[in-house]
Amino acid sequence: MSGGYEEEDRRRAARLLLRKPMLAADTDGDEFRLVRKHARELTRRFAENLGYRLVVEPRVARLYKAGLGRDPSRPLLRRGGDRPFDPRGYALLCVTMAALGRCRDQLMIDELVGEVRGTIAEAELDVDPDVPADRRALHAALLVLVEWGVLRERDHDGGGLERWVSDRNARSLLDVDRDRLRLLPAATVADTRSPDDLLDVAALPSAAGGARVAVRRRLLESPVMTTDELTEEQAEWWRRSRNREQETLRELFGVELELRAEGALVIGPDDELSDVAFPGRGTAKQFALLLVERLVRWCVDYGADGPWWQVPVEVVTGELDALATEYRVYLNKPHRENPDKLHAEVFEVLNAMGLVRLASGALGPEWLVHAVAARYAPQPEVVGPQASLFDDTNGEA
Repeated sequence: MSGGYEEEDRRRAARLLLRKPMLAADTDGDEFRLVRKHARELTRRFAENLGYRLVVEPRVARLYKAGLGRDPSRPLLRRGGDRPFDPRGYALLCVTMAALGRCRDQLMIDELVGEVRGTIAEAELDVDPDVPADRRALHAALLVLVEWGVLRERDHDGGGLERWVSDRNARSLLDVDRDRLRLLPAATVADTRSPDDLLDVAALPSAAGGARVAVRRRLLESPVMTTDELTEEQAEWWRRSRNREQETLRELFGVELELRAEGALVIGPDDELSDVAFPGRGTAKQFALLLVERLVRWCVDYGADGPWWQVPVEVVTGELDALATEYRVYLNKPHRENPDKLHAEVFEVLNAMGLVRLASGALGPEWLVHAVAARYAPQPEVVGPQASLFDDTNGEA
């Protein structure tokens, strides 16, 4: 293989790990083999340029990403991506991981729940799997561990793990993948006293990288990088290095850096870096795209300036309600019956993309719309129902 193809493979492997930090031989096949082939160079590339640690073993590869600190815009989502984890869900996920560390490699779901109860008691947590809300949170944690490959459902009776949350008679035989479980925790909690401490410690750039590492992490891990969110040291480095970074990120990861007055965003081949497709199919994403066009137009008409544009909540609500009326034929049944559901899902899409935030303004609640939203502001063309982009397999028409 020529050097050019070899280097392109390394870039593709790096993008794979940025999007999916754990890859395994039995589930990821060719992608895992690609990472393992280039393990030495990838380990150096991540350590020197992002301060990330890459571990590649015979069966599993794990990239330990540091996170961006106290950023609540990208929570862990329950399977299906419809709802974020709440504090109880996170607590039960951590408790379940701790319980799995002392379980047998194969066990029934009831045995695992018994171990979880014991761990809850040791930690003195106010959580009870017999309470419906906590049982649902534990169920969400179990499904995430299945999704990550830490647990595998070998055999089930009467619906298995999927029905366990509502049916106490459901049975499921689970396998525990020790390699994945061992590599899953990303940071120690020994020197932290609160969740914020843990986030802050994890997000610290490496001593060798400083501002360079911190800004590159933000560029590659956040949909939008805004200069007013950088520290003074980081902003100074960015002013000196922004043009050079275009070539650096292209060479290291095969991505394009779009520079803007208010910051920058990274664009990867076929959106490989993002786990959120936008624009995309589905009611919430299509209405979010239509709403962006109207909000950008409103901001321009009112002379909005700076990286974040202020839009009163009543303006957002009015525009979205007008869209729901105009395109009612494309709404699925849950959105027609509950407009608040559509509002919430549209916000979640735009917030996850870094395009909007909620804030308290002088005159009441408002949306902050990022100036980069203008690049997503199309002039919509109505198409026939047979060719609609509003196709939503999760809803009922």
